[in-house]
Amino acid sequence: MKPILYFVFLVLIVSNVFSQQTSAIKAADLKSAYTIQDSVMIKTRDGALISAIVVRKKRDSTPKPVILQYTIYVRDKGRDLKSLKEAADNGYVGVMAYSRGKGFSPDEIFPYENDSNDAYDVIDWISKQEWCNGSVGMYGGSYNGFTQWAACKKMHPALKTIVPYVANRPGMGLPMENNVFVNPNYEWSLYVGNNKTLDTIAGNDRQRFRKMQNKWWETGVAYKKLDSVDGVPNRHFQRWINHPSFDEYWQKMAPYEKDFTQINIPVLAFDGYYNDSQNSSLYYIRELQKYNPQTPAYVIIGPYGHFGTQVGGEVSLSDYKVDPVAIINIKKITYQWFDYILKNGAKPEVLKDKINYQVMGKNEWRSAPSLDKMSNGFLKMYLTDKKSGKFYALKDKKPIKKKYLYQEVDFANREIQNNDYYPDPIIRKEIDTTNGYVFISERLKEPILVNGSFLGEIKASINKKDMDIGITLYEVMPNGEYFHLSYFLGRASYAKDITTRNLLQPNQIETIPFSNTHLVSKQLSKGSRLLVVINVNKNPFSELNYGTGKVVTEETIKDVKEPLKVKWYNDSFVKIPIWNE
Repeated sequence: MKPILYFVFLVLIVSNVFSQQTSAIKAADLKSAYTIQDSVMIKTRDGALISAIVVRKKRDSTPKPVILQYTIYVRDKGRDLKSLKEAADNGYVGVMAYSRGKGFSPDEIFPYENDSNDAYDVIDWISKQEWCNGSVGMYGGSYNGFTQWAACKKMHPALKTIVPYVANRPGMGLPMENNVFVNPNYEWSLYVGNNKTLDTIAGNDRQRFRKMQNKWWETGVAYKKLDSVDGVPNRHFQRWINHPSFDEYWQKMAPYEKDFTQINIPVLAFDGYYNDSQNSSLYYIRELQKYNPQTPAYVIIGPYGHFGTQVGGEVSLSDYKVDPVAIINIKKITYQWFDYILKNGAKPEVLKDKINYQVMGKNEWRSAPSLDKMSNGFLKMYLTDKKSGKFYALKDKKPIKKKYLYQEVDFANREIQNNDYYPDPIIRKEIDTTNGYVFISERLKEPILVNGSFLGEIKASINKKDMDIGITLYEVMPNGEYFHLSYFLGRASYAKDITTRNLLQPNQIETIPFSNTHLVSKQLSKGSRLLVVINVNKNPFSELNYGTGKVVTEETIKDVKEPLKVKWYNDSFVKIPIWNE
């Protein structure tokens, strides 16, 4: 053995022994310092059992506020214990409860469906324990963010605050976005639903699901046959696709409309401009501000993705180097918030107002009293039929004469994909101009701050009864590169009411409003231009709407008959929120 290899070999052996000793010391330390109940079973009102872990500091019998994490993710116990230990170290009791059917629970697993009632029962059980002082706070991200809002469907008096990170809202953002089913949750349902912990084999098998997706795309079978293509039944997927409307099935999982009037506890939400489920997360805040504006609801949001938000940001996000000030200590702020609400401590300094957002390109944080008041004006821009170089003109004046741009989309042609809307990478050298229409503004004479969620109205007529559309907003920077700002993906037949499908009248001009887009804050430079891409959604990453008016998940390539023919009218417009200094 060569000396250098032998040295490396020795280092690995010593490191391994040291690691084992350290783990043993940590385990002993954990055992001596904390009281750990790792197999607690909580009975719900309907007789189900919820598996939970409780961690408290030893030799401290004083009742304390409890920090609850309620999750479907049953991970390595050491990781969960570390999180609960943090709660104990900060002067709380830590509780981790797992969704029905997970951990030691003998019940069936149904993601989303039972968490609202079960969370209430878990909080009720906690509130009656001798180590609880009657106050419960919750925090966590993604699914754990959803369960916090689910717990607010029916408020338990012991729940005093929630701190959701990138919270999911079932039926809105996932597994469908604006009533279009998207693919990522297909494999997720197997990851969390196949066993009592997590099916990491299925969850990590990207090749399997890429193969399934491509085969479905190439063969043109119905979207509901995805699991047949995969060769493994997926009961959760089948339950979800039976509800393409935001109907009672989805509404009962979390607060809906007037449910928000009863939520009067302080809320601190974290989110990211490039979080896939942002429209889920901010939905809760918007509805709370609408139905109960007196509730103290705070938001911290910046240039983060779904996972990056939960760790306080990443230096590089989809090849975009974030401003240094955007990186935050999310766990520190979370416990500062709990101390503020549950122990009468100081309010976290970062919370200057209700909405606290990082301005990309300015390396600074700003604040606003509400999401709507992030902006004090709009740029209303029309999608005209006039050429502007290689694109069409995006103008601030409504065209005098009504005209249209014509697009034909052949869903039988699987060589062509439409609607490259996803923000990865965020900054691009080029964008796809082979289909759809691209509209570009004049160069900005002064810098502007795009601040909020863009919205608008599409005027179009089609030869069929429905279509799915994509709208993407970019900044074209002075150097010619494209900076992805925001996007919309949605179904035309649900544009006016996400709970009820209203089919389009073939060959008649229809108004298709859109507003549920991704919020962003970005300083645009002098000399930059705004660019809007509009397209029909046709790609392997979501279901295909062939426009027959039938249930979309049941349509097949045989339903194509003839291409979709679209007339995009030039009085269509976007409204881009800005902040004028």
